[in-house]
Amino acid sequence: MTDWSTLREEACRVLQCPDPAEKARLSVEIAQAWRGGEFAETGDAHPPERPARPDHPELRPPRDMPRRRVNSPTGRIAFIHAIAHIELNAIDLAWDLIARFGAPDMPKKFFDDWVDVARDEARHFSLLAGYLEAHGAAYGDLPAHDGLWEAAAATTDDILARLALVPLVLEARGLDTTPMAMEKLTAAGDEKAVGILSVIAREEVAHVAAGVRWFEEICRYRKLDPVETFQSLVRSRFKGELKPPFAKAARDAAGFTPEYYEPLSAGSG
Repeated sequence: MTDWSTLREEACRVLQCPDPAEKARLSVEIAQAWRGGEFAETGDAHPPERPARPDHPELRPPRDMPRRRVNSPTGRIAFIHAIAHIELNAIDLAWDLIARFGAPDMPKKFFDDWVDVARDEARHFSLLAGYLEAHGAAYGDLPAHDGLWEAAAATTDDILARLALVPLVLEARGLDTTPMAMEKLTAAGDEKAVGILSVIAREEVAHVAAGVRWFEEICRYRKLDPVETFQSLVRSRFKGELKPPFAKAARDAAGFTPEYYEPLSAGSG
């Protein structure tokens, strides 16, 4: 049996691991041990400013990334590579939330929820990396953007800001865009990619739900109105507007109701 330290120290171990496949493997192993009761102390931690990364992919500003069209094999590889990069960042974002904000007085359910998210994101990355390998490619072969971690870097001071920008803006955006991507991949005849995205789409609802749950819980603790606080944080910390159309059914399933986001949408006045 592995000699585990504390959960927040294990979270930092994942953050400090530069190899993507090992990062994913460690995430699943730690999650299984935590959920299986092999260790229970949350402990303390000092997370790195940025997670460790391999030499590749080259990171570019989002505006410098080419559009990825899925109607060709090379376009689908580029698209799956981009999603793999998002999922790799999502692994680190879940562990960083635990390491940075998982104070000892947080309920165990907080840690359970974000450990589960980290485990899911690790599986998603592994599925996508497997797709790339099956098509003669690998994660790191193509450039990627650093927008997700830029959002994390801008929210290291407050868990409400982190929850607002990451699960409730950026991950919720995935709920909106994935169905259209699946339609295009279906039209292209890529059933393998559609199957992977269907798993991701289903499980991301639970991730956004965790974001809503803890955003509202912390707002209650601080005696803040959740809707007003979310809108204030997005207006002050998010660059740009929220883009419709919104996947209302998926957002509703996550408990993320339109009163939160519709007033912030492009064209809302």
